[in-house]
Amino acid sequence: MLGVVSERTVRARPLALIHDELVDYEQAMDRMNDLVAARQRDELPDTLWLLSHPQVFTATKRTAAEHLPDPSHGIPVVLTGRGGQLTYHGPGQLVGYLIVKLRPDEGVVDYVREVELRLVEALEKLGLPAERRETPPGSELLTGVWTRETGRKIASIGMRAGRGVTSHGFALNVDGDLDPWHFAVACGMPDVDMTSLARELAEPPSMGHVRRVVAEAFEVTPA
Repeated sequence: MLGVVSERTVRARPLALIHDELVDYEQAMDRMNDLVAARQRDELPDTLWLLSHPQVFTATKRTAAEHLPDPSHGIPVVLTGRGGQLTYHGPGQLVGYLIVKLRPDEGVVDYVREVELRLVEALEKLGLPAERRETPPGSELLTGVWTRETGRKIASIGMRAGRGVTSHGFALNVDGDLDPWHFAVACGMPDVDMTSLARELAEPPSMGHVRRVVAEAFEVTPA
């Protein structure tokens, strides 16, 4: 039951910020795992790590073979330990890894709901009405954030928790190339239409501005 977070209120949870530009996916996983271990030992505060990746598809154990991209496109596929299905990362996408100690009364699904709502808040401030969606019984999970007017998916979320600390996070499409999304089946949904701020807005914001607004939505504490 998702009683911790409602559509109207998200409890305060200030995060420290790590800021990077383009980081290789597998190198980022190594560092993320180190950060998670430090948080489990209470050597690190709750943390948001903002960065981007070179082109890569990430798949999970749940990803069907027929959903993988054709190797001829030349984009590597990496198996990852997060939840969810196959997704794509590339330049022009803002990735946020969340290393957060869950409260005693919440699970990772509760926190994913919170992440959705914080991204909706950020997108509203950027001028794009957005929403989270409930998953109908028997359907593929609709985790993520969707544009309210066009019904396209603009942010993907895949997380897990270990020893009470979350890892992985979200990917928000800002102004990157959307073509790779057509090379595979994203999120386990053949009909999903992935979009970006650049596609949806006549005057899209810069990546730097998006980073600032997203950080603000996650209550980043001053350095």
